[in-house]
Amino acid sequence: MRRYLRVVVLCLACGFCSLLYAFSQLAVSLEEGAGGGGGKPQAAAASWLGGGGRGAARGAGSAGPAAHPGRSDRYSVKAQPVERMHLAVVACGERLEETVTMLKSALIFSIKPLQVHIFAEDQLHDSFKGILDNWSFLQTFNYSLYPITFPSENAAEWKKLFKPCASQRLFLPLILKDVDSLLYVDTDILFLRPIDDIWSLLKKFNSTQIAAMAPEHEEPRIGWYNRFARHPYYGKTGVNSGVMLMNMTRMRRKYFKNDMTAVRLRWGDILMPLLKKYKLNITWGDQDLLNIVFFHNPESLFVFPCQWNYRPDHCIYGSNCREAEEEGIFILHGNRGVYHDDKQPAFRAVYEALRNCSFEDDNIRSLLKPLELELQKTVHTYCGKSYKIFIKQLAKSIQDRYTRPPKER
Repeated sequence: MRRYLRVVVLCLACGFCSLLYAFSQLAVSLEEGAGGGGGKPQAAAASWLGGGGRGAARGAGSAGPAAHPGRSDRYSVKAQPVERMHLAVVACGERLEETVTMLKSALIFSIKPLQVHIFAEDQLHDSFKGILDNWSFLQTFNYSLYPITFPSENAAEWKKLFKPCASQRLFLPLILKDVDSLLYVDTDILFLRPIDDIWSLLKKFNSTQIAAMAPEHEEPRIGWYNRFARHPYYGKTGVNSGVMLMNMTRMRRKYFKNDMTAVRLRWGDILMPLLKKYKLNITWGDQDLLNIVFFHNPESLFVFPCQWNYRPDHCIYGSNCREAEEEGIFILHGNRGVYHDDKQPAFRAVYEALRNCSFEDDNIRSLLKPLELELQKTVHTYCGKSYKIFIKQLAKSIQDRYTRPPKER
């Protein structure tokens, strides 16, 4: 008898729970009906957010509970966060135009949202704001402006290292403490394919790698480090820091081997001792310090091919970047001032084409033909003889841009 009684009680409990569930679903239906017909959540409007420096940052707002006062949070639909790429640049002196052109080349082809961190001298901030605020129609672009800052106790030494402001990049992991990964580029960089593609190299890092750069040279016979350096450097020919992809979380956590002490040092502790030891032996400033760090910690560096950092050195004595010959140039690096003189007109032609380009679709579509005609005028130079590699990837990037859905452009 007790067994049957337990069965009856269990059945009654199940029935009671079923009734409770049915009433709760009915209540939810009535609540959503009163809320306006069960339509899709509305997209949030853009808002201006305070930046991490003296400038402003533009970001997408989000609809919170206050946007739907009559609706319970329990049943609200939350959009999945979209991965945001982080790009940093340091601009001083007469580098405003170069920086703006670099940013334009990144934004024309980028797919995922891009957060740009601009470190600039105070007198450049208003000019940057005046230009970049006019790009507010680009829904996937945000920027923040920061002053140039160095550790106060050694600021004078860092400021005079190599070029004004150049060593700022060394301190990005310590300044941007909330940023996990970052792509740093010099101002004289042009993206000829989506920045998303170099960003995806972060996923190829193994468990020990914290940063990625390209070799300084492909051909040792014309290499600088292997012929002239008076300090340790990475690999056979050193690395170039003009394009540097970083997992900054790993950089902040790592303890680095060094030739100053048997004790491993963290990023914030190793920089000044390195400068004091090698300041009379380094020529290229912060890049030399990075070479020294990765000489002692080679397992921490991911090396990507020269087509991700293509410079005049890859063609002024004849073409020596095999990957660019096969697939085209992915990122063009106009060091040596070649965007502004007549020494390497092929580089200058690409720079001027992108500088004069707007974000309008027709303008981007019509970019290639005039550029190719200009490049054909440069065949009297070694770099110009290989002019097709300057537009091979660019042509593909433009084509891919217009095969993507409009919302991804």
